[in-house]
Amino acid sequence: MADAAAPAPPTPEATPSDLAVDDELAIYRVMLLARTFDERALALQRQGRIGFYAPAVGQEAAQVACAWALESGDWLFPSYRELGVALVRGTTPEELFDQFLGNAADRLHGRQMPNHYGFRDRNFVVASSPIGTQVTQAVGAAMAAVRRKDRVVTVAFFGDGATSSNDFHAGLNFAGVFRTPTIFFCQNNGWAISLPRERQTASKTLADKAAAYGVPGLVVDGNDVHAVFRAVRDARARAVAGEGPTLLEAQVYRLGPHSTSDDPRRYRSEGEVDVWRQRDPIGRLRHELIEAGHWSEADDAKLLEEVRGEVAEAIRRSEAKPPSPPASFFDDVLATPPPSLEAERREFERLLAEGVVKP
Repeated sequence: MADAAAPAPPTPEATPSDLAVDDELAIYRVMLLARTFDERALALQRQGRIGFYAPAVGQEAAQVACAWALESGDWLFPSYRELGVALVRGTTPEELFDQFLGNAADRLHGRQMPNHYGFRDRNFVVASSPIGTQVTQAVGAAMAAVRRKDRVVTVAFFGDGATSSNDFHAGLNFAGVFRTPTIFFCQNNGWAISLPRERQTASKTLADKAAAYGVPGLVVDGNDVHAVFRAVRDARARAVAGEGPTLLEAQVYRLGPHSTSDDPRRYRSEGEVDVWRQRDPIGRLRHELIEAGHWSEADDAKLLEEVRGEVAEAIRRSEAKPPSPPASFFDDVLATPPPSLEAERREFERLLAEGVVKP
């Protein structure tokens, strides 16, 4: 086990805020909701009630502050861990649990693995399982937006591991050449599953990689909501002004497992985790708000009870919904189903009705 897999946690400093107090409190609520959701979703998977989950514990500040700095028309290309971003865009815990369960209310009709959600009405693209493919997708969408004269940006979210993928380099190259309005938002959480960052690259920082493609690169303390908000806001302003893309490396730490298929105790020490747990972004923002007189321990206890109730009710409602209809897998295959497909559907429904095929 390596103790040096992640950079040393930055020492918190007082960061001047560009956020109003109401925004800070709203951001804090989303962060706490994301943490509570993560804890319950992880427990549900361990209980066999959902099949898979990738928690974002420790990365809430980077995600929520980034999304807060964007506009509703901006296009988001997530990986599989952008829970905080989805919540900022108005996604509810119930909608997420519907997708995890693949029930009849799942917008994706059970056709994506759990945790690979997407919401077309919120410009939140469905996550792709292959590592890094969202980077080139975001660049292509940005090139299309320029041609259509849409004043929006596209944001590609990815981890440190994705910077070793072909799509990362191809995407940054195209973005640099065509000066696309794209923000590359890398959450460097120290580990690409079990591979530490220093075994992936000899670059001093991941942001340094931007220079090869003529793109500005910036390292930001991903546990500081103010620093992340400012960096994303400024990158967005550059993009819509026609000044091209920006690579932001938000340095965070993955406090939990990569996914429910992972046991991080096999490759990292508890000492390393404990050091970063002292920099928990939720505790950091809570402390800032209390010190400034905008929050109290009583407020915090009340909010925690509220979000726990919200998540519990979402689980109850989602689990009460029926599963997707078995014949729904014939839907959305072709815009106009040919007679052969319709015949197959009728035959399948007959076998279901006779009990030959079990739902």
